Amino acid sequence: MTSPLVAVTGAGGAVGGRVAARLARTGVPVRLLGRNPSRLPELPGAVAGPPAPYGDGEAMRRALDGAHTMFLVSAHESPDRVREHITAVDAAVAAGVERIVYVSFLGAAPDATFTFARDHWHTEAHLRMVGVRHTFLRDSWYLAGLPAMTGADGVLRGPGGDGRVSAVAHEDIADAASAVLLEEGSGHDGMTYDLTGPEAFTLAEAAEELSLRAGRTIRYVPETREQAYASRAHHGAPDWEVAGWVTSYEAIAAGELAVVSNAVPALTGHPAKSLAAYLRENPDSYRHLLPGA
Repeated sequence: MTSPLVAVTGAGGAVGGRVAARLARTGVPVRLLGRNPSRLPELPGAVAGPPAPYGDGEAMRRALDGAHTMFLVSAHESPDRVREHITAVDAAVAAGVERIVYVSFLGAAPDATFTFARDHWHTEAHLRMVGVRHTFLRDSWYLAGLPAMTGADGVLRGPGGDGRVSAVAHEDIADAASAVLLEEGSGHDGMTYDLTGPEAFTLAEAAEELSLRAGRTIRYVPETREQAYASRAHHGAPDWEVAGWVTSYEAIAAGELAVVSNAVPALTGHPAKSLAAYLRENPDSYRHLLPGA
């Protein structure tokens, strides 16, 4: 029997691309979806679908026609992101998609400190309401974000206080998502999995780990909310986006991202990657922090 078709959204991105590659290697029929088909990867056995912007319900319905399962990677942050998600979900239901696996965020709630986590909760609520089979993968912060958010001056700054974060590797998210998608039964229906690293650490501890790898002192500088907004003002980003940046740190300070789950090892059969292991395997991630860089 032929396996049901899996439509992977965001297939040109860091999560969707990894998931699509893993599924394609197993021989499962995969349809790659994205706003710009020219950015989709070429994978043996995978087929690129037509342009599929989340906010275009008719385009999404056409792109999902014949798919059994949709892997829904959350849209880029925007003021309209919840509406885009709802449009994509409704298009999937109209196209006859039977199951949606959605990439959410750790601690998603209507009153989450991290403003973008509220978007995820509203999307989850809509998925529950429409009655489609669903699974939620609530990712923690990305391990890759820690060196990326550290400036070339060797400073990681933000209003994270002494809170802890259970950051997770993209590879572990992709492995976990693939395990869920490849299970054609109902064992994952209605489940919510917190996808985290093996430990929760402070940002000061992250700076220490970065120091060991970079061969220079990397510091964490705690900021107040006012200082955080001021230090990011030069980017010229809209208010809603800056609020997302700042509240992501404040969620750490509030203890909302300290959860450590066994979901990654339980789903994948291997341990979740630590920050030390991630940095050891990805030296390019902190190359801008090396002396003389």
